[in-house]
Amino acid sequence: MDPPAVEVRHYKDNEQSSNLLLQLNRLRHENILTDVLLCSGNTQIPCHRNVLVSSSPYFRAMFCNNFMETQQTKIDLKGITSAILTSIIDYVYTGLISISMDIVLSLMQAASMLQYSRLFEACSSFLQEQLSPDNCLSMIRLSDIMNCCSLRDKAKEVAMKSFSDVSASEDLCELSLPELMGYLDDDSLCAEEEQVFETLVAWIHHDPISRCGAISDLFKKVRLRYIHPTYLFQFIANDPLIQSSTLCTELIESVRRLMFSVSTKCIEDSAVDFKPLWAAPRRCTYHDMLVVVGGRKNNEQTSREALVFDAKCQKWQRLTKLPVRLYKASYVTLHSILYVIGGLTTSTKHSQVSSTVYTLSLKTNQWRTAEPMLVPHFAHQSVSYLHFIFVLGGLGPDRRITDSVERYNSMFNQWESMAPMPEAVLHPAVAATNQRIYMFGGEDAMQNPIRLIQVYHISRNMWSKMENRTVKNVSAPAVVTGEKIYIIGGYTRRMIAYDTKANRFIKCANLKERRMHHSATILDNKLYVTGGRYVSGHDIIEDLDTFECYDPKTDVWSSKGSLPYKLFDHGFLTLTCVSKTWVES
Repeated sequence: MDPPAVEVRHYKDNEQSSNLLLQLNRLRHENILTDVLLCSGNTQIPCHRNVLVSSSPYFRAMFCNNFMETQQTKIDLKGITSAILTSIIDYVYTGLISISMDIVLSLMQAASMLQYSRLFEACSSFLQEQLSPDNCLSMIRLSDIMNCCSLRDKAKEVAMKSFSDVSASEDLCELSLPELMGYLDDDSLCAEEEQVFETLVAWIHHDPISRCGAISDLFKKVRLRYIHPTYLFQFIANDPLIQSSTLCTELIESVRRLMFSVSTKCIEDSAVDFKPLWAAPRRCTYHDMLVVVGGRKNNEQTSREALVFDAKCQKWQRLTKLPVRLYKASYVTLHSILYVIGGLTTSTKHSQVSSTVYTLSLKTNQWRTAEPMLVPHFAHQSVSYLHFIFVLGGLGPDRRITDSVERYNSMFNQWESMAPMPEAVLHPAVAATNQRIYMFGGEDAMQNPIRLIQVYHISRNMWSKMENRTVKNVSAPAVVTGEKIYIIGGYTRRMIAYDTKANRFIKCANLKERRMHHSATILDNKLYVTGGRYVSGHDIIEDLDTFECYDPKTDVWSSKGSLPYKLFDHGFLTLTCVSKTWVES
């Protein structure tokens, strides 16, 4: 017979290690079997060599090699106070220690010297919890002295995220030029470009004699493309520091030529290497967000609502309401500002065609009025390009179709009349790219579709037109991504892309239904569409609350949920946000 199998049980006593440490600590306090004294000043702490060797590479090297300390019974630890040494030995035997601001630096130095890495990191974690915009720069200096990477990384993160507050601190003015350049060169810096400029000016003024020569190197770190032209040309250009530098004035002049010529050719013609500076990406402070505003809500009345889509929680949140109800206003964004232009006021007994311009910034979440148009418009189109806003056609103050074109110059805050359209049309698809405004289709005063492409040459203030049988859209939005203009629906399911370079149309994936009076925008190279109206199978027109996305790479539509209500003739735009200040109502 085979012998019975021997049963094996693997037992682990979870309390053994803690009890052993507890007993060793008692032996230490009773001075039993201790074989070394650690000394600091007049304090002598009895310890067991084997415990010290087991706890630290420092003591292992001291007692397990042919150093003189191997034979000594008293070890004097210079540079460590008696209180700190007592706390560390208590920590070795118990795993417990109290860290406070009074002792953390001394404790951290001692932990580094004695090679207690976990205690060192515990001190770092404690300091990280104390970080604020007021002390993060000094913490970075401390982390360099202590060679503590974890503290440095966290302090740098706080400095980058809270740069608005950090830039006002005295510590920032004490930074060296390479340190300041490192901050200003970082894409993750949370600051508006205007503030970046003000920070470098303040840094130079702190020690103007030795720092004035750094202005040109620092100014190249300011991303001029994302500064409002008014601030750039009226404030920065007139700053004495900027005027003292030939390179700085040449950079500003390059931007000025780009703005006025409405052409990228001046980048190549620039006296300085302007191209990489102009191509610098936006900092992480700036986030593009989807905003819905105005329109006809639930087919009841013109809406004053404004919504922003919070991508993190995938919800629409409410912004401050428009001051008035506006029927068939136009909507456009420029320099991180949303413009609501013209429209028919419906808040009073007698509706009026408006020339008023309302603006909203996500930074303030407050509506303001801007310079009004020269002539009132509604049912018109608006499009932005560089620092301009163009208002095209629609219905004028006499409520008749108009071919007029106005241009708003944000640099000078003024409107001016431009060359009129070749043919007045209502509800065309409009987009701007490559120094041109393209106007596709639309309808005439008798509601007949117009098979026409009208092109406005911005720099020459001239129009051209060409007939095209492919064009047959009314009340359809158009958006630009890459070299293509996408025309989405317009009393049809069809979406087509116009290749501006090849001058040809490309068929794309169809919409689910015949759609019109909807709105579209581009975010992260994807096309988003909201609301509108559609023609059902029984030729009944119904309103929509849909929120959909089209990916040009895959030519596929997908649903992103829905709006809080059905909506058409609204604005749907991509608006740059610097800081989230709105509160859901």
